[in-house]
Amino acid sequence: MVIELLKFRVAPEERENYIQKDAEIWTTGLAKYPGFLGKEVWINPNDPTELILIIRWATREEWKAIPLEDLQIIEDKITQTMGKSYPIIESAEYQVRKFPHS
Repeated sequence: MVIELLKFRVAPEERENYIQKDAEIWTTGLAKYPGFLGKEVWINPNDPTELILIIRWATREEWKAIPLEDLQIIEDKITQTMGKSYPIIESAEYQVRKFPHS
């Protein structure tokens, strides 16, 4: 499994609306692609403007196979819906390492 981590800055008063629209637009859009396993939203209790999205993918190959044009269409839709863009301020990729149970 591969983890895609995306960090955004969202004003606290916009946060719940952003999370709802992100679920409706981004999560629904990504769920159509093979390899999408799920998504979590993390809120930093020490920084109310920080929002982290954790997207789980079965493989890196399936994640990276999504056409960039498709991603841009989804991004344009959320920007139009929200009335502004929320740029990614940090992104990272992690591989999940599972240890066998003894």
